[in-house]
This record gives sequence, structure tokens and C-alpha cells, in this order.
Amino acid sequence: MNYHQEAVPGGVPIKMWTHGVPVEDDAKRQLSNAAKLPIVFKHIAAMPDVHLGIGATVGSVIPTLKAIIPAAVGVDIGCGMIACKTTLRAEDLPDNLAPLRSAIERAVPHGRAPGARDPGAWGKVPTEVDGAWAQLAPQFTELCRDYPKLEKTNNRSHLGTLGTGNHFIEVCLDEQGFVWFMLHSGSRGVGNAIGSMFIELAKQDAMRQQANLPDQDLAYFEEGSRYFGDYVRAVGWAQKFAALNREVMMRRVIEAAKKVIARPFESHVEAVNCHHNYVQKETHFGQDVYVTRKGAVSAKKGQLGIIPGSMGARSYIVRGKGNPESFESCSHGAGRTMSRNEAKRRFTVEDHKAATAGVECRKDKDVIDEIPMAYKDIDAVMEAQKDLVEVVYTLKQVVCVKG
Repeated sequence: MNYHQEAVPGGVPIKMWTHGVPVEDDAKRQLSNAAKLPIVFKHIAAMPDVHLGIGATVGSVIPTLKAIIPAAVGVDIGCGMIACKTTLRAEDLPDNLAPLRSAIERAVPHGRAPGARDPGAWGKVPTEVDGAWAQLAPQFTELCRDYPKLEKTNNRSHLGTLGTGNHFIEVCLDEQGFVWFMLHSGSRGVGNAIGSMFIELAKQDAMRQQANLPDQDLAYFEEGSRYFGDYVRAVGWAQKFAALNREVMMRRVIEAAKKVIARPFESHVEAVNCHHNYVQKETHFGQDVYVTRKGAVSAKKGQLGIIPGSMGARSYIVRGKGNPESFESCSHGAGRTMSRNEAKRRFTVEDHKAATAGVECRKDKDVIDEIPMAYKDIDAVMEAQKDLVEVVYTLKQVVCVKG
């Protein structure tokens, strides 16, 4: 047994895959609050990258009966990873990787800046992005009919864009020397708007009906309630947007790379596209439940997933072992050990340069919050969940583009 179980007075137990990995007390308190909800089924599973989150604990798997907690899904609905193996080898890459990073940065809008011109959105939406948007537009029109304020969000102009914070695009090498492209992003501005709106509606509902909530952020919609069906519809659409967003970006990254790398190559030799902030209906222990993975990846038996390290650390393509106790889940990364502000206080640009030596990436003060030392040790995280997944490929990045 690779987990330990913590009892919660008045709630379901918490099963924690955290041997050899630090867990802050605030995260444990947050998990305990969720465990006390009457809608939680059987137990909560905490992954080794578990840490304090907004609304619900990052690195948690929460199964619920006939109800969903919008804040547990969060505002970056459908956030996740895509990775794609190519026929390129390390020796096919140019000696100077700066032009490759620049080409990727030009191909995919990223970041954010105050003012009218947002570098993280399309000024003029490219034709292939519009082609992808056509798959999303009919459902979005229906959502806007019911919730008109969604029309004013960044929706079409954010499809095929990266975002900020811990979202990234990387060029990596596996143990055999093959080149992979990998990126991390979600449902962007429109997903944030959907998440924020329904979290607020759930809180308003809770004030009327769920007076004894241990935390207002754990307000939930029950099946049959006014907003439940709308939330399921909206969150499903945002998750579709997120998966498509990653596919569009991946295509653009590969096209950009083909202009810089002399050797012709095939992409998608193997490819994985997985969410790690989402909710879906599943059957566990003979019961139909809504499973919310907040910073966790589905790890059904034989299913491929992606567990990225930080800038400067290894990442892993994994195969699920289908462990029923974790609701067939695994971690979604290394997990932060400190807040972004704490990292900025504690580390310097020189520290960041040393930690990302050998990686073609930004080395300025605005990315210090993403320094590898702000994250848990990815090797300890992988060791703690060896009964959840097996490693198929180990990737080390050589180029990293940050939002």
C-alpha cells in the first residue's frame, strides 16, 4: 500500500500518496473541509503534488454523488497537457536553439500586457483557428443565449493561445534522443469567465440552502437544481475548447519548427492530450459519480498521461495502472512548495539562470516565480505514486517558452 489514510471527524477519509513529499498544513485543512461535504463519495484521494489551492486543493481527486463543486474544478477549466513525439533526433536540432524559441514565440500568442493590444490574444484570427472555432461556435452561441455576458469574453481570439503563469511550450528530448514537443494550457479567458460566473452562482445558492458549509468555496450544485444542467453543459464546452486549444497550438508549433529545422520530420509518432483540471461522470466502486480532478490526471489501466516537472526538471509520459483507490488518477506535475510571491522574494535572476542552465528560455525577473526550486522534487513525486503509474518516457527540455 503506497498511501496513508487520514480520518476526518464528520467526513470521509483522505487517502494520501505523499510518502517522502512535503504537504503543508493549510492543504490538509482544505482537504478536510472538502471531506466533510455530504455529497462526497467514499473518500478523497490526494496526489503527491498536493498543495493549497483557490477553492479546492490542487492535486486532489473529489468524487461526488449527484452534485458538482464548481470551485473544485476551478477557473482554468480543462487545463492540461499535450505531448507529441517526432522522428527528429537531438543531433537534428540546430546548435543555437534561440531561433527555434523565437519561431515558436511568433507562432503562438502568449503572455499578457495591460492596454488595448493584448499579446496573448489574436489581433487577426488566423484561418486555421477559425476552422477549429467552427467546431465550438454552435454550442457557444447557445450558452451565450442563456448567459449573455459570456459573449464579451476572449473566446475565439484566445483559441490557439498559451496564456500566462505556469503555462508553457517546450521542446524536449527523451532517453533515446528523440525530439518531443509538449505544451500546457487550458480554456483561457472564456473558461475563466465560465468558472468564475458559476462559482459565484453556487455561492449565492449556498447562502440560501447550504448554511453549514465548512468553506464558502465548496458551494455545490445538486442534480435537478436551477444551475446544475447549465454548469455541466458549460464546463463540458470549456473542456472541449481546452483540448482543441492545445491541438491548434501544437500544429502551429510544429509548423514553426519545420521552418527552422533543416531536416524534414514527421510529428505525432505518438501523441497524448489530457486534462488535469476537469470534471466528468465515471463509475467507481460500482457507483456512478462525478469525479473532479483538480490538478490530477486520469490514469486508467493502460491510459497514457503526462506529468511535467518544472522549468529545468524532467517530465514524464506515463501509463496508468488503474488503481481503484486513487479513482484511477495520478499527479499532474511536481506541485508548488511556495507561492509565486514567496519565490520572487526568495530567489534572484542569477538563481534562475543557474537552475535553467542548458535550457533555451527566458532568464528575466518576470519568470522567477516559475524557478524550479519553487516546486517539489519531481523524482520524489514519481516515487510516491509508483502504484498509480509506470514511466514510459522521460523527457528533458532544451527549449522552454513561458507565457
